[in-house]
Amino acid sequence: MVTDEAILEAVGEVTDPEVPVLTIDDLGVLRGLRHEGDEVVVTITPTYSGCPAMDLIRHEVELTLRSLNVDGRVETVLSPAWTTDWMTETGKAKLTEYGIAPPTGRRAVGGPVALALTVRCPLCGSPDTTELSRFGSTSCKSLWRCNSCKEPFDHFKAI
Repeated sequence: MVTDEAILEAVGEVTDPEVPVLTIDDLGVLRGLRHEGDEVVVTITPTYSGCPAMDLIRHEVELTLRSLNVDGRVETVLSPAWTTDWMTETGKAKLTEYGIAPPTGRRAVGGPVALALTVRCPLCGSPDTTELSRFGSTSCKSLWRCNSCKEPFDHFKAI
């Protein structure tokens, strides 16, 4: 019999199709698992309710369960809403290595939403950057340019 820890470890290695350097564990999208009779239920939370990657993530989790010979299903839970606070430090480091500036700070709870006045360039480390567009290659990222090295880069927004 496969342990819950082994299931979580295997399922946690499913990668995000939009940012393939990150796993669903890195992102904090993998929320846990529980048992309903003989069935294992894996719980995931999308980064936002309309995230187009969730269908593929669900499918990959189901394939992983099958590869472990585990009778299971995937459940999507929207509450509490996902936040970048759930991202691991390892995931944030992977983003930087991949050329995407990771989210900084913590999300505002019951207060104003903090805006990033500057974001460190993940390529050269300079804080002299400019936001070009509030939305980048995906809705959870914004597009920035470094004024020092002149390279554009994505910033994973704090949500």
